[in-house]
Amino acid sequence: MNSSNKLISRALNITVIVAALGYFVDIYDLTLFNIVRVPSLQDLGYKGDELMQQGVHLLNIQMLGMLIGGIIWGIWGDKKGRLSVLFLTILLYSLANIANAFAQNITQYEIFRFLAGLGLAGELGVGITLVTELMTTESRGYGTTIIGLIGISGAVLGNIVTKSFNWHTAYLVGGILGLLLLVLRIYVTESGMFEKLKNKDVSKGNFFMLFNNRKRFFKYLYCILLGIPVWFVIGVLIAFSPEYAKVLNIQGHIIAGEATMYHYIGASLGSLLWGLVSQWLGSRKKSVWIAMMMLIFFTAAYFAAFGMSAFIFYLIIFFLGIAQGYWIIFVTIASEQFGTNLRATVTTTAPNFVRGSTILVTTFVTYLAPMYGKWWAALVTAIICIGLSLLALYKLDETYSKDLDYLEVD
Repeated sequence: MNSSNKLISRALNITVIVAALGYFVDIYDLTLFNIVRVPSLQDLGYKGDELMQQGVHLLNIQMLGMLIGGIIWGIWGDKKGRLSVLFLTILLYSLANIANAFAQNITQYEIFRFLAGLGLAGELGVGITLVTELMTTESRGYGTTIIGLIGISGAVLGNIVTKSFNWHTAYLVGGILGLLLLVLRIYVTESGMFEKLKNKDVSKGNFFMLFNNRKRFFKYLYCILLGIPVWFVIGVLIAFSPEYAKVLNIQGHIIAGEATMYHYIGASLGSLLWGLVSQWLGSRKKSVWIAMMMLIFFTAAYFAAFGMSAFIFYLIIFFLGIAQGYWIIFVTIASEQFGTNLRATVTTTAPNFVRGSTILVTTFVTYLAPMYGKWWAALVTAIICIGLSLLALYKLDETYSKDLDYLEVD
């Protein structure tokens, strides 16, 4: 067995598998609303333009929950431990999903989407934190790659379930899967780095430490900006692909569930591709640079798809997914940028602030759309998001071989 195979074998441990399955359920739930948006809102009496308006509103409510939850669970993870967060978050979003299956009106839908978002906020960040701290410097990249490969495919299950059952059952399935996953959490151990941290007289999970030092603040800001294009694509181009297909005069019927499935199949493969590229090149940044070039190309292809067939449009969506498979590397980079006493806070808040940026992005698009049209509104937003991300990638330090056993001080 060569050295690469040994590292991959070492990465396939119970912590990685549980974190990957947790992210699988996370993505299932996170994308489920995009898939069932239209039928669920139609059942509640909405139609026409209301489907997009209420869809944006509910998506923003969910993302607000993730913003707030990211801060809560990140601080909790650094103060009380990584494992307790994994347990509490999956319990919360599982119960919220089950409740969502019985929503009778838009107010109930809003409450349950907010609670689900609150719970979903802790799963990925704390899972990545735990894996990066438990694994060796050489193998942790393979560990996070496996999390992305397995986890992101949860969107595929979401589409399959919604094809076979109604939206009520789809939410129930998500909740039940989450509760079943709790059984596996018994076999996961706490991070050794955190165990050492507990006995040290140092500030733990102090969110304000990210703002009281200029260098630390900008490093944190760059981490967030790096992931913004991913959720621009998901929150605008994929979630509302049926509406943009009409603007682009796509020849054929575009279904949000199909678009989400093809996109996340691509994202799952992209997680594997960019994770392996980062290991082979010995660089997180070089891998993301290549992914960003691909993202720019296929974002341009999306906006230039006037009159194309539904097959070509879905193909572009699939390749957009491959390009933004760098999401897991983005979260890994964020985790590797900071010391043990702030690591869970950063690794949990950064991706959730990116997800929460969907509120600003969709609001900006809907603000511009009446004046310039949906196409121009989305294109201008894409240029801004990708431009900021490229600047952030340039500014961030390489973390591939970084020793993570250190602390942040005031």
